Amino acid sequence: MRYFFIPLILIFSFLSCENDKEISSIDPVNWEKRRVTIDISDSLRIGQSYLPVYSEIYSESEHLTINLTATVSLRNINPSESIYLNKAAYYDTKGNLIRTYFDYPIYIKPLETIEIVIDERDTTGGAGANFVFDWAINESLHEPFFEAVMISTIEQLGISFTTQGVTIN
Repeated sequence: MRYFFIPLILIFSFLSCENDKEISSIDPVNWEKRRVTIDISDSLRIGQSYLPVYSEIYSESEHLTINLTATVSLRNINPSESIYLNKAAYYDTKGNLIRTYFDYPIYIKPLETIEIVIDERDTTGGAGANFVFDWAINESLHEPFFEAVMISTIEQLGISFTTQGVTIN
């Protein structure tokens, strides 16, 4: 009888290992912890940046793709003052909004980097996905720096590359 339960336990253990993790590893609660109130009359410079991100790339033909994990870095390159991000919006190849990570001001401390991770199995962005970030900084500060690192490993093949954001407003 005991030997009957061992395979049953192994099967249930295997099934319980299914990954129920939410696509995109950043928990919205973490953004709420960074929430701040900023005064528009503080003479902040308001801007917007665009960052291309690839959740998949074509391989051999337009009918075969390789999924990628993307790490999106949001960096404050100022050594002494915080900066503010007001919105992080993720769009697909056709320009449709997939999700907004936050749409209220958050802070990034001096020289701090925070990340958004697009999981390899999340291909909703496609080969032409992108982010648009709204930000606010004191006039004397450097703009935030946005960068993405995409990576995939398949058997012995490793693919990785980076993209950098550009200011659009």
